[in-house]
Amino acid sequence: MEAQKKRSRPVNRISISLPDELHAELDIMVAERGFESRSQAINDMLRQYLAEHQREKGNEVMVGTITLLYNNATRGLQKTIADLQYQHVDEVISSLHVHLTDNQTMEVILVQGPAQDVQKIADELIALRGVTTGRLQLMAAMIPPLHPMPSKGRKA
Repeated sequence: MEAQKKRSRPVNRISISLPDELHAELDIMVAERGFESRSQAINDMLRQYLAEHQREKGNEVMVGTITLLYNNATRGLQKTIADLQYQHVDEVISSLHVHLTDNQTMEVILVQGPAQDVQKIADELIALRGVTTGRLQLMAAMIPPLHPMPSKGRKA
């Protein structure tokens, strides 16, 4: 039933020309990643590219993750990371950290907010001394409000 709903949505067909080598690489990627078709794979790539474009060009509210890998032996780093998250409590939804080998920690921070604001938060975190690497991944979607906002004139 769900697959039938997906297929009933209107679609536009386009035609593209690819060099033989790129066509072969696309087919390999489709098979390796388990896509049902080239169209499904290209849709996925386009969505990712368009989300990146939206992030770069504007200030649309988006949802995503900031993933950090850091040295947990760096003095004060975990507190600084926690403090920065608290300073941006409107954008930081949740975080999870996992202790790895060799004094490394991976932290995944769920964020939502205007793309440029979330990018600044990610840049602040990634630039901290002791952070080995980091990456912001945004998607053109939003988390629904957890609680409805009270209407004006209505008692909460």
